[in-house]
Amino acid sequence: MSDLHSINEAINKRAGRKLGPSIAVSLFLLALIWFALAYERVIFAGLVTVAVILGLREMRMALSTSNIAISFKALTLATLGLGYASWVGGVAGLAIATAIAFPCLLIWLLREGPEQFVAKATATSLALIYLPFLAGFLILLARPSNGFAQVMTFVVLVGCNDTFGYLVGVLIGKHPMAPKISPKKSWEGLVGSIIFTPIGGALTFHYILDLDWRIGVIAGLMTVFTATSGDLIESAIKRDLSLKDMGNLLPGHGGILDRLDSVLLSAPALWLALELVKRYL
Repeated sequence: MSDLHSINEAINKRAGRKLGPSIAVSLFLLALIWFALAYERVIFAGLVTVAVILGLREMRMALSTSNIAISFKALTLATLGLGYASWVGGVAGLAIATAIAFPCLLIWLLREGPEQFVAKATATSLALIYLPFLAGFLILLARPSNGFAQVMTFVVLVGCNDTFGYLVGVLIGKHPMAPKISPKKSWEGLVGSIIFTPIGGALTFHYILDLDWRIGVIAGLMTVFTATSGDLIESAIKRDLSLKDMGNLLPGHGGILDRLDSVLLSAPALWLALELVKRYL
């Protein structure tokens, strides 16, 4: 038992997180997603919207450390609008809702006067696009009749990228990929993602989506790029704001944004890939 404890402590130290709570939270989130999709897909849309609102709260608190203010109230209203429009109107609804929300948010800021208007408007625009807009593609994945299969495929792809990148990086990672942005992320971990995510893509596209496994391999490689880029973007935000985590809501993960980082850029990419497959293959 002492040997197992020592190994666990070594892994925690190398990874910078506690492994046990991280696994427990991941399994709980997976079960929650599965239940929502299996019972009623609109519940999943609601879960996405709630997660985005919690993420906006973390974003507001993080930006406040650098004296940059965004309106949580206004962005929450925008999130509700984008989520509803995505479920009811599809990608056109998401686009139109975003186009309406953007000027409305800028007009809202006028109430506070010209002081730091550029900084607040920039941060508000980032929050709008980074969270409710990109997360809207998760809702778009769940919207059609095969939404359960599409979202579970997405979960497998992102899960393979994060899990195997993490495991390989912890076990043999020695060469930092972007030391100034994410010191724990290694080239070895990226190779682990590149090897295993296309395998997950091939299996899910063949057995879940009933599509050519070779398309799944391409989708897997695409997910490695988007998920890794999303992780680095969120890490860059944290480094710029001198934060370790965006929050502490999820034990072993940090905040909601620390869990959504690889998801936000990957959702629109997979949605687009599946749309192209439907139309041209």
